[in-house]
Amino acid sequence: MTAYSTIILRIERLVSSGTFADIARVIGQAGGDILAVDTIHAGKESMIRDITVGVHGGAEEEVVRAVRSVEGVRLIHVSDPIFLAHLGGKIEVQPKLGIKTRDDLSKVYTPGVARVCRAIHEDPGKAYSLTLKRNTVAVVTDGSAVLGLGDIGPTAATPVMEGKAMLFKQLAGVDAFPICIASKDPDEIVRTVKLIAPVFGGINLEDIASPHCFGIEERLKRELDIPVFHDDQHGTAVVVLAGFLNALKVVGKRAEEVRVVVNGIGAAGTSIVKMLLAAGVRRIVAVDRCGALVRTNMYDRPMWNWVASRTNEECIEGSLGEAIAGADVFIGVSARGALTWEDIRRMAPDPIVFAMANPDPEIDPEEAEPLVAVLGTGRSDYPNQLNNVLCFPGIFRGALDCRAAEINEAMKLAAARSIAAAVSDEELNPHYIIPSIFNDRVVPSVRRAVIQAAIDSGVARRIPPEFL
Repeated sequence: MTAYSTIILRIERLVSSGTFADIARVIGQAGGDILAVDTIHAGKESMIRDITVGVHGGAEEEVVRAVRSVEGVRLIHVSDPIFLAHLGGKIEVQPKLGIKTRDDLSKVYTPGVARVCRAIHEDPGKAYSLTLKRNTVAVVTDGSAVLGLGDIGPTAATPVMEGKAMLFKQLAGVDAFPICIASKDPDEIVRTVKLIAPVFGGINLEDIASPHCFGIEERLKRELDIPVFHDDQHGTAVVVLAGFLNALKVVGKRAEEVRVVVNGIGAAGTSIVKMLLAAGVRRIVAVDRCGALVRTNMYDRPMWNWVASRTNEECIEGSLGEAIAGADVFIGVSARGALTWEDIRRMAPDPIVFAMANPDPEIDPEEAEPLVAVLGTGRSDYPNQLNNVLCFPGIFRGALDCRAAEINEAMKLAAARSIAAAVSDEELNPHYIIPSIFNDRVVPSVRRAVIQAAIDSGVARRIPPEFL
């Protein structure tokens, strides 16, 4: 399936030359679909219109050339709605109170604010009630592993972090702010986050390349007293586990009996393995470029050794094609083309395939769908989108509301089971194993599950009234 996008063409057409039908015809011949026409200015001699055109991948330039070729038509400019949505950034800071009088000023700033500062100095815990700390998360990146773009640096990563902040606010009411650090040195990243941590109630690490992401998260978890969560690892694992649990229901198999192949043992793959183990899955084979990880081998990546020591009890060796023979489940967080239809044919009956490489899955979904019992991807244009958005808003909402000291395995498992439970038995089918990211029941449900798990595991430092 080719990508589909839209462009907006602002044109000026001389009234004396032809008709709008001439423009519509050449746009259609060039592969564009007219979606909307808006008149900007109508004069006696010319008309200016904005034409919104839908185009399949690669046809944008052909449409533009075709419009320029029409006699009596001047193409003023071409706009991309995606770029228009980013003009000036996507988030802003707004005060909660207006400052209209001197009395207002004296309350929120000098001299009144001094009393609040002294109160926090005497009891730092009051920062949670008297500042934005209790509802604010830092979205931290170094730009080294952004989406499917790779190492594009902190400045180019900013639009992604802004988008994450938007989702935090819209879905869970959490105030989040992008922190894009101009260093890939783990020591500098840790030091920077620690220095800015006093104002935040939680840290969401994002798009930091493996293996540095592991050490950065572990150090920050040890050295800070607020939750630290690397979403690329744990958010992905939580949502995968939710889909996995429901997919097993669809095919009538049990977690402790199935054999699962996880392909791509980076940050996300390692966390997925950990979550599957915590959920009771015992037969896991982890595969990376070197082939199946085997406990009898030593690897130059510490996390590969950790994974190898806890998986693949059957000591299966070889490539993905060899490891996947007889497997019930394939979970891919690797690269386009890693999985073939021949691989799926070698799997056990009623195979489950989660092809989650971003932006292009390990196998074309249209090729895989006829061969599998359940198919999941990270894409929004196919059923069963396994998207982190289902996870991180509710997890942080819950962690902040109970002032959790950390986000532990119990909280992540509770979140996964809560997401899975959002799909009722009546709704569950091969094409609907995971709720929509727009399902407004998900965040409240995940929040409740996370808070209860935090209380039960002893990391909650505040008990919300509804849990008393």
